[in-house]
Amino acid sequence: MSFSGPSVGCGGNTVRRAFEFGRIHVVQPKGKHHATVVWLHGLGDVGSSWSQLLETLPLPNIKWICPTAPTQPVTLFGGFPTTAWFNVRDFSEDAIDDIESLDASAVHVANLLSAEPPDIKLGVGGFSMGAATSLYTASCFAVGKYGNGNPFPVNLSAVVGLSGWLPCSKTLSNKIQRVNEAAGRAASLPILLCHGKGDGVVPHVYGVKSSHVLNSTGFRDVTFKSYNGLGHYTSPEEMADVRAWLTVRLGLEK
Repeated sequence: MSFSGPSVGCGGNTVRRAFEFGRIHVVQPKGKHHATVVWLHGLGDVGSSWSQLLETLPLPNIKWICPTAPTQPVTLFGGFPTTAWFNVRDFSEDAIDDIESLDASAVHVANLLSAEPPDIKLGVGGFSMGAATSLYTASCFAVGKYGNGNPFPVNLSAVVGLSGWLPCSKTLSNKIQRVNEAAGRAASLPILLCHGKGDGVVPHVYGVKSSHVLNSTGFRDVTFKSYNGLGHYTSPEEMADVRAWLTVRLGLEK
């Protein structure tokens, strides 16, 4: 699946970047289908890495969709191409957000969820860069549109971010304030953020600050969990917390 997005080049010329998304891995529910969650991998990974783990979770009522990001040059890696939901220049609060790629990835998530039956609850989650993309998708849902102004088409019921950060955090408050319905959507959207205190890739403080920004901009149902000694990876304790949280927030059978 591909998505083309416009961008303005030198001299005012418009160029279009094509985003070719990779293989999609699906974990079908083992019980009655109540919810579908799109789960996004981290930088340089593929969807199958997480589909294999998610299949082991005792959540029989969830269908997991694990797509693979496009392969594109990543500035953080000196321009080396790898699977990435968007380009990362550096991990800092002053880093420039790659809105075009973020929009393309959020569109991909929404397209996958749009194909689900109307009575199914929908969610998005991810790890590291996948978590950042999930939080960006959550902001698009709240505002009701992507960064390029096109309408966001699906209703989200839950968002999970592991070891991630919030893109476009400095502009989120203004975006929420400019849309009448945005405050209500933001306030009602449950979000779970989990972060290891030993994370040497995406520092724990990034998760803390992301949680604070979400709360301050009107996302009232944000849960933040920290894990002593946990690095830039997941753990059985963290995944158990994800399972318990999704069970409650999505109204799943216990």
